[in-house]
Amino acid sequence: MSRGSKRFYRVDSVAGLDWLDKGETASQENRWVFEISHEAANKVGGIYQVIRSKCGASVEELGDQYVLLGPYKEASARTEVELAEFAYDSPLTATISKLRAKGWKVHPGRWLVDGNPQIILFDIGSASPSLNDYKRELYENTKIGIPQNDVECNDAVIFGFMTAEYIKTFRNILEEEEEEKPLVVAHFHEWLAGIGLVQLRLQNINVATVFTTHATLLGRFLCAGSVDFYNSLDKVNIDEEAGKRGIYHRYCMERTATRLAHTFTTVSEITGVEAEHLLGRKPDVITPNGLNVKKFAALHEFQNLHAQAKEKINEFVRGHFYGHIDFDLNETLYFFTAGRYEFSNKGADLFIEALARLNHYLQASGSKKTIVAFMIFPANTNNFNVESLKGQAVTKALKETVTDIQNKIGKRMYDICLTGRLPDANDMLLKEELVRLKRCIFSSNRATLPPITTHNIVNDIQDPVLNAFRRCKLFNASHDRVKVIFHPEFLSATNPLFGMDYEEFVRGCHLGVFPSYYEPWGYTPAECTVMGIPSVTTNLSGFGCFMAEHISDPMSYGIYIVDRRDIGLEESVKQLAKYLYDFTSLNRRQRIIQRNRTERLSDLLDWKILGSYYRQSRQHALHIVFPEIAEDEDQRGAGRLSYPRPISEPPSAATSRAASPEPGYDSDESVDSEAELEALAIKD
Repeated sequence: MSRGSKRFYRVDSVAGLDWLDKGETASQENRWVFEISHEAANKVGGIYQVIRSKCGASVEELGDQYVLLGPYKEASARTEVELAEFAYDSPLTATISKLRAKGWKVHPGRWLVDGNPQIILFDIGSASPSLNDYKRELYENTKIGIPQNDVECNDAVIFGFMTAEYIKTFRNILEEEEEEKPLVVAHFHEWLAGIGLVQLRLQNINVATVFTTHATLLGRFLCAGSVDFYNSLDKVNIDEEAGKRGIYHRYCMERTATRLAHTFTTVSEITGVEAEHLLGRKPDVITPNGLNVKKFAALHEFQNLHAQAKEKINEFVRGHFYGHIDFDLNETLYFFTAGRYEFSNKGADLFIEALARLNHYLQASGSKKTIVAFMIFPANTNNFNVESLKGQAVTKALKETVTDIQNKIGKRMYDICLTGRLPDANDMLLKEELVRLKRCIFSSNRATLPPITTHNIVNDIQDPVLNAFRRCKLFNASHDRVKVIFHPEFLSATNPLFGMDYEEFVRGCHLGVFPSYYEPWGYTPAECTVMGIPSVTTNLSGFGCFMAEHISDPMSYGIYIVDRRDIGLEESVKQLAKYLYDFTSLNRRQRIIQRNRTERLSDLLDWKILGSYYRQSRQHALHIVFPEIAEDEDQRGAGRLSYPRPISEPPSAATSRAASPEPGYDSDESVDSEAELEALAIKD
């Protein structure tokens, strides 16, 4: 590779994408793929984002041979699904008709997301009269008993029997009508959909089955219970722990689906280790989660978006800290963490402790930098607090006053210059305007410190984030170089404080911090990456492990990986605090270069690449059920994904290049590409 071409390297050694043919090959092979989940067109948690974002790539590969199955939830279906009957001659339609003849309500349509995939929603209530029969059959075949008062499990049983019946009927119709042998794959996500897989296997239906667990039930409970999870996996009494937490029947549903599936997958190596111990099966394929990546035509576009979004955050900060703006916004960095409100699992405890130490480091070093750290976790609140709303109103009034006076001064200057003379100071600011400004300034003074939360938290004396702030004495005092803000609800464009959605907010920040203890994958740092925002993750996060595997020097690409597996908690806190302090030491030029590098990694996370792992899992299952086919299929997944260490100097406060009169590369290779040189002129 020439020196010039090295400067434009991208992801290396990726398998070809010729299988993305919009279902032409699948149609010729009479191959159908059903993807079954409780979160298909039904937003509950992170699996919704996985399936939703993958739809575009799935349709690119399979076209209308790809069908989603999910429960019918009227509120979600009304806004997310275009309900419409399928083509009259489609085997999907014939199957729906047979199920409707049983009295079931089945709603076909298309999901209004990228790819516009076909989706079939089952009204669980229409089959509920048969619930006791289903539970009896399940118990007789598997010895899994479902408590009568567990509504969620009851729904899972009904949904499982309905989806299994649909897939069985569909396959029978195909076998009767088609000359080509039908190759049907049913891919089930999580224990809530697993009963459908169990039924297909118990009835010996000739369908290839795949089961994916995104996080094991027991693993999530054990981590939330302050157990030293990863160091005691081999010592866990699984049945006892599941029983103590009242989830034994759910655990049995998950374990049965895991062991009966032809192919078992998890989203990361770390979750694979967990599943091997808790569910008794090692994953056949790892299927990392991706995103629907939309690349920019020019590199500087996402840098401009960062600057625009940052100015909106600046405006919020001016209002929140009114009366205490004794720091320079041009020397202020925005850190944030977000996700489900699992204080320890999501690493909020580690983050706050590291912020307290960062505050000390910045004070001791005399740094001019100020850090504003946002915690975005949904919690119970009694709406916005008065101080937060008042701050935005005060700054809005001041801004409107200044804008009005500014316009009047401009008009006066124009009129005076037309007379042939230069305006002097007395012509600029009239006495009444000076009085207006003074009134606004006096109204922006306050004796109280800026609040550490934007809302009135229900039972705030027991709130873990607020208690951690109090313990670490992070109160937004003037001498604090680290300011903290707890925003206990997800962001949206209608938010009266920020007026921006989550994606725009992320673009405006400088660093996402997600030092999770339990994170099977980690969508939040992945979202940061595709938007070109550096992030902190851990080696207990699926995302962190994935990046460490595929990038030679993750830190140089803006991926900071904290060790939470092989060292103690105190050492992890020190490591995180050091990463944060080192980041504050970067100058503007270095941060821009690092964002450019981070954005490059979006290729790694594109579903068009990572979707091949799902294809690999389906091929694996098909080959088990139909050993005579799939012999020649490419089962390599995405191949070896590799990002080398950047050629240019690492974006750190201190260079690591050896002092030498003869540099290793020509001086024009001091950055990675011409676009990075152009980006250096962009305002950070």
